[in-house]
Amino acid sequence: MSGKLSNVRLAWFNGEFMPEHEVRIPFRDSSWLYGDGAFDMTRSFNGKLFKVKEHVDRLYKSLKYLRIDPGIGPKEMMDLSFELFERNKHLLGEGEDFWLGQRISRGVREVAGDNLDHHGPNVVLECMPLPLKQRARSFVEGIKVLVPSTRRTPPESLTPRAKTHNYLNLIVASHEVTAIDPSAWAILLDTNGNLCEGLGSNIFIVKDGEIMTPRAKFVLPGVSRQTAIDMAEGLGITVTEADLDLYDAYNADEVFITSTSLCICPATLINGVSIGPAGQVWGPITKSIADAYVKFVEFDFVAQYLKFYDANRTASAF
Repeated sequence: MSGKLSNVRLAWFNGEFMPEHEVRIPFRDSSWLYGDGAFDMTRSFNGKLFKVKEHVDRLYKSLKYLRIDPGIGPKEMMDLSFELFERNKHLLGEGEDFWLGQRISRGVREVAGDNLDHHGPNVVLECMPLPLKQRARSFVEGIKVLVPSTRRTPPESLTPRAKTHNYLNLIVASHEVTAIDPSAWAILLDTNGNLCEGLGSNIFIVKDGEIMTPRAKFVLPGVSRQTAIDMAEGLGITVTEADLDLYDAYNADEVFITSTSLCICPATLINGVSIGPAGQVWGPITKSIADAYVKFVEFDFVAQYLKFYDANRTASAF
């Protein structure tokens, strides 16, 4: 990296680093018109990016599914991601961390007279602060899960394993839930009535010392999901993928949610039903996995969230 540090966040757009407010995507871009694109996001821990290779590998699997060629390979995408992060890192406030994402659209189909100098895929790399204040309350009280009437798009229609820009299914479901309770987190059922996933998040239940989570065919197999599985197996805890319904969730000893930003966070209510013993937030297995996760990333992300806790602020899934 060379040159003077910028006092505004930078993005990388189609071959150039620039202030993010200068990125311009044409209104005929296919992602704007149709949600026709793919993305992936990781986070940093104390100024160090997490599993960039795993996220970029998943990105290119999504792109292959969509048949989009971004024009650059995985290694260059990784190198650019690291460089963008380094160019923006000095803008982080005390105790803050970034989300870092790569976003690729199929781009603009040439239309006569459009006067554009670029057609085809648009590629944007971005950084933005993690929502630490908005989500801190969940680490104190646990996540309140509500199940919306909207069902998750079935894999027969569109695979959930590709992380695409078409998030309307999950967004509509989340807005249905937050209209009822702004602090609640939506977890959708699949079309068979089994637990599925939420907006950028996976769900796990603990019963009799074992962990179960929905099958990967029906969910985006999150990198944080896999990290939690790895931590559990490293502790000798059995993890099984299974079809799980609300009966299973209501009768669980513990429930937890994984996502890129949260990493792992306990859920204490599902549709108003208390999970586990009265007063329990961090069940013993959830806590042991979180402790292993903290050790693995060499940073206490739970304490990071707690520093931003405001008892008067409503938790938010967004």
